[in-house]
Amino acid sequence: MHKILIINTGGTFNKKYNPISGDLEVDQEAEALDSLASKWLCKFNIINIIGKDSLEMTNHDRLELLATIHQSNNEKIIIVHGTDTMHLTAEYLADSDLEKQIVLTGAMVPYSIDPVEATANFASACGYLECLQKEGIYIAMNGLVGPYEKIIKERQKGRFVLKNIT
Repeated sequence: MHKILIINTGGTFNKKYNPISGDLEVDQEAEALDSLASKWLCKFNIINIIGKDSLEMTNHDRLELLATIHQSNNEKIIIVHGTDTMHLTAEYLADSDLEKQIVLTGAMVPYSIDPVEATANFASACGYLECLQKEGIYIAMNGLVGPYEKIIKERQKGRFVLKNIT
């Protein structure tokens, strides 16, 4: 089993309800990932950076993510990312010609509210990454796993689907 680096950037996956403000806020401590990682047999290296909803992510944030990836010795990386701009980050990373295997995943519902979807997406990302033989940028969401350019978020359906390629 390969050592996997998990880069946590925030997103809905990590949101928790704040009873004082009444808002869902990104948990900067990444309790969701710590909880999941504690149940796996292999050990993950988790790095928390950015800590934002993906709608607030900037190109500077993506540059920070890219620098973190470049500094890592890991060849296999999972990025926990918000779903709204996951495709933009995937394209940004793909344009950087990284010689690594990277899977982006996230959740439409926070782990703190209902852990099922977030856990399933994370598990799909881990399993797919373990089997990958080829470097590239991939997405694991809602039971779909594959190259980033073939999976998109369908906002009207509230889930990820295979892109219609014509």
